[in-house]
Amino acid sequence: MQDNGLSLLAVAGAVGLAVGHPLDTVKVRLQAQTVYEGICHCVAQTYSHEGIHGFFKGMSFPVLTNGIVNSIVFGSYSNALDFLTQSHINRFCSQVLVCAPIDLVKVRLQGQTCTNRYRGPIHCLAVILREEGLRGLYRGGMALALRDIPCYGLYFLPYEVTRKALTEAGEQPGTFTVLTAGGVAGVVTWAFATPMDVIKARLQMSGAGGRQYSGVVHCIRVSVREEGLRVLFKGLLLNSLRAFPINAITFLCYESLMKILRPPGE
Repeated sequence: MQDNGLSLLAVAGAVGLAVGHPLDTVKVRLQAQTVYEGICHCVAQTYSHEGIHGFFKGMSFPVLTNGIVNSIVFGSYSNALDFLTQSHINRFCSQVLVCAPIDLVKVRLQGQTCTNRYRGPIHCLAVILREEGLRGLYRGGMALALRDIPCYGLYFLPYEVTRKALTEAGEQPGTFTVLTAGGVAGVVTWAFATPMDVIKARLQMSGAGGRQYSGVVHCIRVSVREEGLRVLFKGLLLNSLRAFPINAITFLCYESLMKILRPPGE
């Protein structure tokens, strides 16, 4: 039954990712490239040159692997007493090792505009391995770890605080409360994650014709020097617009599944 619950949670997360992917594509392009004047310009240029298909580039890998991520994250959350132990830190580090190549492929596919250097996720993986070696699959991996590990620790705090604030003492949280708390958790987490998300995207694109950076610190220094501190918050609005509905639905599915899976009498 628990396996079925996790499968349903994975499906819900995959649907949410599919719905939010167009915004994620625009966000990645704004973060990694300087040719766009803003959100509307990026959307117009993408649609003009690539059509609707352009907004869904790189979606297959994240959707197919979403179950792995949700199993780790929500599995850790459901065992909250053990959350900060070394075993969970190791799980998140393992998650980064799995997710780094997947995220790299997604960003590379999203970032290619007029030229179709990569024909799909498998071809993209093959090209990266051929041209950059195994190490190339983890380009931007440090930035991904610096983004995800602390932010997953933060992720559930605003959810719990908001849920408790909107729930009367002695009552169970309703659907509206869970949706609101989940949405708030997503927005707050992405507000903290966006600066390193920008750096991650730039490092990942540096191997595909983008500007070359020697590492996280060099990328931060160059980006801030040339574009100011506001560069670290490129894509924040899009991240927030995408995060609220996706995380609201994800937490609602999670809470509903926990009610179904909870033994009678608890």
